[in-house]
Amino acid sequence: MWLLTASVLLAVASLVAGGRSPHADYVEELVRANSFGSRFSNNIYEDARLNVPDLIRKYGYPVQSHNVRTSDGYILQMFRIPHGRDQNNVPGVKKPVVFLMHGLFASSADWVLMGPGNAFGYLLAEEGYDVWMGNARGSTYSRRHIRLNPDSKINKSFWHFSWDEIGNIDLPAMINYALAASGQKKLHYIGHSQGTTVFFVMGSLRPEFNNKILSMHAFGPVAYMAHNKSPLLNAIAPHVNNIEKIVSFIGTGEFFGNTSVSTWFGDTFCRDGTSTQSMCSNMIFLITGRNEEQFNATMLPVIMGHYPAGAAARQLVHYGQSIAGREFRRYDHGWMRNMVTYGTRRPPRYNLGNIKIPTFLHYTYNDPLSQAEDVTRLHEELGAGVKMLVPHPLFNHIDFMWAIDAKELLYDRVLDLMRSVEE
Repeated sequence: MWLLTASVLLAVASLVAGGRSPHADYVEELVRANSFGSRFSNNIYEDARLNVPDLIRKYGYPVQSHNVRTSDGYILQMFRIPHGRDQNNVPGVKKPVVFLMHGLFASSADWVLMGPGNAFGYLLAEEGYDVWMGNARGSTYSRRHIRLNPDSKINKSFWHFSWDEIGNIDLPAMINYALAASGQKKLHYIGHSQGTTVFFVMGSLRPEFNNKILSMHAFGPVAYMAHNKSPLLNAIAPHVNNIEKIVSFIGTGEFFGNTSVSTWFGDTFCRDGTSTQSMCSNMIFLITGRNEEQFNATMLPVIMGHYPAGAAARQLVHYGQSIAGREFRRYDHGWMRNMVTYGTRRPPRYNLGNIKIPTFLHYTYNDPLSQAEDVTRLHEELGAGVKMLVPHPLFNHIDFMWAIDAKELLYDRVLDLMRSVEE
C-alpha cells in the first residue's frame, strides 16, 4: 500500500485537474428514479465502508458466507447469493450455479460494488442463478490459515504462493464446495483477469474438472502476456526476481493489502467536486487503458473502499516471469528448487489443450493487459475456445467489471451463451 500511496502522491503534483465527474448527474438521476437501490449505489460513502455481505444485504438480496479449507491449510471465504431479491427458494428446485472469480489485488466485491441493475453478481441472481463468489488466498476475505499468520514479520510462509496455487488448490476446493452445497453436478465459471489465469491453471493441471464446468467465460483473459502494453508491468518484468526479496526485506510478503488508508484516500481525493478526482481516474487508466466514456468516476470512493484487496508478491512476480519469458509456465523457483518441485530445471508449460469445455474469451483491442495477439495464441492452444470481441472500440481491462454499459455490451451476451449451453 505504501508503494501505491507514494505513486499517487507523485501523480498529484503532475495531474491536478478539476471538476465533477461527467457521470455524476446521470447517477443522481438514476438514484432518484429508484428508491430501492439503483443502477448504481444510493449512498456511495456508506458502500465504501461496508463489507461484501453487508453490501449485499443493504440492497435486499439474500447472502450466505461459507468457509472452505484447502489441502494446504488456507481458509477461504466465499459469498453466495442464492436467488434474486424478489424471488424465494422453492424446495426441491435447484438453480443453475455460477461461480465468479476476481482479478489480481481484488476480491469478490468487484461483482457487486456497482449496485443492483449494473453489477453482474446481482444481474445473475435476478436471472435465476445461484451465485457463488470466490476469494483467493491472501485477499481481504481469505487471510486465514490453520497455523500461519499473514501479519507475521518473522515467518512469511503464509505468502509463499503465486496464482499457481490459487488455480491448482483454491479453485478446485471452492468449486467442489459450491457444487456439494448446491446439489448440482456442474456450474458455469466466470473470471476476470487473474480470475481467468487461475482457471487456465486449474484446467491444465486438473483436467478432471472438465466434468464439472458447463461453460467458462474469460473477461480480459490473461495467460500469455508477450504483447502486453502495461508500462508498469513491462518496467518491472526484467527485475521480477528481485521483487519478492525487496518486499520480504521490508517485512512482508504482501502487496497492496486493503486498509483504511485507501478508503480515506478515495473519500478525500477521488470524490465528486475534488480537484484531484481526474488524477484518481488517470491512475486507473494508466494500468487498465483509457475509456472515460464508460468510467463512472462518481463511484471512485466505493472502488477505493474495496480495492486493493491484497495479494502475495509472488503473484506479481509470476506475471513478470510470463512477460519476460513470453510463455505460460508454472512458477520459476530457480533451477534447484524447480528440480525438486517439477523434476525439471525449467518450470513446465501449462497444457491448455487439457481444457475441453466451452471457453469464451471476451476481449477488446483497448486492453493493455490482454492484447489481441496473446488472446489469439491462447485461443489456438485451448481445446474448445471461442473468441468474443466486445463491441466497443475503447472497452478496457476494468470495463469488464465497472463499465457504465457493461450489461448491454457484455453481460447480456454472456447470459445468452450460458443459456445456450444449458439447453
